[in-house]
Amino acid sequence: MIKLSDRINAMEESATIAMSRKSRELIAEGKDIIALSLGEPDFNTPDFIKEAASKAMEDNFTFYTPVPGFLDLRQAIAKKFKRDNDLDYSPDEIVVSTGAKQSIANVVLSLVGAGDEVVIPAPYWVSYLEIVKMSEAKPIIVNAGIESDFKVSGATLEAAITDKTKLIIFSTPCNPTGSVYSKEELADIAKVLERHPNVVIIADEIYEHINFTSKHESLAQFPEIKNQVVTVNGVSKAWAMTGWRLGYIGASKQIAAACTKMQGQFTSGTSSITQKAAIAALEADPAVLKDMIKAFEGRRKLVLNALGQIKGVNANVPEGAFYVFPDVSYFYGKSYNGRTIKDCSDLALYLLDEALVALVTGEAFGDPNCIRISYATSEEILTKAMSRIREALEKLS
Repeated sequence: MIKLSDRINAMEESATIAMSRKSRELIAEGKDIIALSLGEPDFNTPDFIKEAASKAMEDNFTFYTPVPGFLDLRQAIAKKFKRDNDLDYSPDEIVVSTGAKQSIANVVLSLVGAGDEVVIPAPYWVSYLEIVKMSEAKPIIVNAGIESDFKVSGATLEAAITDKTKLIIFSTPCNPTGSVYSKEELADIAKVLERHPNVVIIADEIYEHINFTSKHESLAQFPEIKNQVVTVNGVSKAWAMTGWRLGYIGASKQIAAACTKMQGQFTSGTSSITQKAAIAALEADPAVLKDMIKAFEGRRKLVLNALGQIKGVNANVPEGAFYVFPDVSYFYGKSYNGRTIKDCSDLALYLLDEALVALVTGEAFGDPNCIRISYATSEEILTKAMSRIREALEKLS
């Protein structure tokens, strides 16, 4: 039998992808599973973006692309950064990748290695931890519970920084919690970074436009730390382009060049058709997304109202993304039909079996008291799912 590497043996499968796979298997067996596990909008890619992709094929943009992306795409990203975030990035400070996940992996693998430390506020997106482990750096987890709206303060981050710290990774709006950092909260973090000029921070802003506050705030807006910030974004979430696979970074020229070098040995440039389609998305007025955002806001209200009617569930009000991350620890130790719930993983499997609803265990995101519910589906489906969840949870005693 072939021996796999220690690296792959130590890596956990993505919990969101694993639950999605399990859901598909059960659906194939004929079970009526409602999947609320993946972070994928149920909207279709806008027609004007698909038309741009079609034109790219007609114009024969079907060859290898520059590793960091077409120049006209990077120029469009630079204009988007200025328009939406008031950030000044030149095209040579931008690298386009096959999804924001690859963008993050490029940065981590370019900056850290064995002996380094990476600070990750929890709850965190599942892949942050595994990418850091793959780099052989040591992840330092900083916990932020529901009582602080799942957000860390500058003081909390500073307490975790040592002389081995090279990188911090966080997201706003956050996956899995939907929490959004205000300008004041980001300013607090910026003051800490200013005192640690050798520490780089990845600001994952992929959910930027799915934001129910008055305005998205970017960490890189503070000029004194801008070169320490890598701003990550993409087109998957807001523009319903998950399958197109395109993410990007804005960073200092040094980091952008390192990521280009790294990517050149892994995937080279991302799809030429996707890149041309992404230009259309990035040049569009974000105001065209208002109906989608309004729909997500209505779904959030539906899910929160339903959770509020279930004894023992404690949920905050997420201000962005399309997730609710309720504390469900009340149910640990309770039983139904000879089955005892020990932790959030048990509860997620119980809800899959008993309610036929697929969710993701909070343990995968660094918080064993919670589960993640994605409301990126219709209100009709959500109403049915929440009714099933309530009935299943009320059986536990």
